[in-house]
Amino acid sequence: MPEVAPRLSLVAGEASGDLLGGLLLAGLRERWPGLQADGIGGPRMAAQGFEAWWPHHKLSVFGYVDALLHLREILGIRKALGERLLADPPRAFIGIDAPDFNFALEAKLKAAGIKSIHFVCPSIWAWRAERVNKIRASTDHVLCLFPFEPALLAEAGIAASYVGHPLADVIPMEPPRAAARARLGLGEGDTVVALLPGSRKSEIRYIAEPLLKAAALMSQARPGLRFVMPVVPGLQDLVQPLARQHAAGLDLQLLDGQSHEALAACDITLVASGTATLEAALFKRPMVIAYRLHALNWWRIKGKRLQPWVGLPNVLAGRFVVPELLQDDCTPEALAHEGLAWLDDPARCEAAVATFRQQHETLRCNTAQRAADAIAQVLAS
Repeated sequence: MPEVAPRLSLVAGEASGDLLGGLLLAGLRERWPGLQADGIGGPRMAAQGFEAWWPHHKLSVFGYVDALLHLREILGIRKALGERLLADPPRAFIGIDAPDFNFALEAKLKAAGIKSIHFVCPSIWAWRAERVNKIRASTDHVLCLFPFEPALLAEAGIAASYVGHPLADVIPMEPPRAAARARLGLGEGDTVVALLPGSRKSEIRYIAEPLLKAAALMSQARPGLRFVMPVVPGLQDLVQPLARQHAAGLDLQLLDGQSHEALAACDITLVASGTATLEAALFKRPMVIAYRLHALNWWRIKGKRLQPWVGLPNVLAGRFVVPELLQDDCTPEALAHEGLAWLDDPARCEAAVATFRQQHETLRCNTAQRAADAIAQVLAS
């Protein structure tokens, strides 16, 4: 007798969460073709038949200052969503990342008897280790992207499954460089640098300018470079004035999304810390990791760091495979210097690519099926 398709509610809070949610829903629909899914998400989830009651960008904030500016609206959304789910309970709730929003909602639903699953283990191995207590109180099960995470959670009495990273399944082991270049109008012999400033408004505010200034410096030192900058749909109006001001005269394409096209096509990338650094590694692209944020946010975060790395390729390797330029070190001059250093050292690039290939093989394990199996077990328990 076939399994009855459940109704699941999900919340993804930004572009990376929407990407993970879309991939997860694709796997869940293979198991349950009649699946109903609703909550908060974006276009990738909508493409899988997801009913978004609010768009994901409403939750796309970063840091204490940005969150405070939008606190009333975010709390209002969480309250309204919680009331709606309690009035019409799903079989399970799946919070996709966004722990500051999702944990309180998950705890409320779990207390009411609704199964609570969190997809993406918070980086307790990197900072704020005390969050294990909140995870334990909020969730019935955690779906982990990285192989070392379930053991850490088990020490705290939290049920978890390693499901691999869905991006490792969808990004090919050999990136389609020539095809991506053809689609973007780039020549096979061009030297291409991708600029990835992040998916949040606050990241554009703090990171896009130094990336664009770095591109100008790189172009001065090495004429003929071509640049592509994927911009999350809806944020073009923030980026275009910065490009006119800081990158006038550069061979620069602003892309509407298309981050995977840019990474497949480029030789190296200057990239904001976050999921995009893992994407760059899966595309086997040497990178310079950049990050800047409001000074108050940086002051609060830096004292809670548990290890020297923030970029996911470095975390997975346990060493600095690629440079990280954070906060005061994230200057156009430093970014340009590190970017040119990659272009001038093919042997170093080859070594980095070999490391990225190993990471890709570790993370590729049919995440959608593994996650669907784990969710089915939670539903049956």
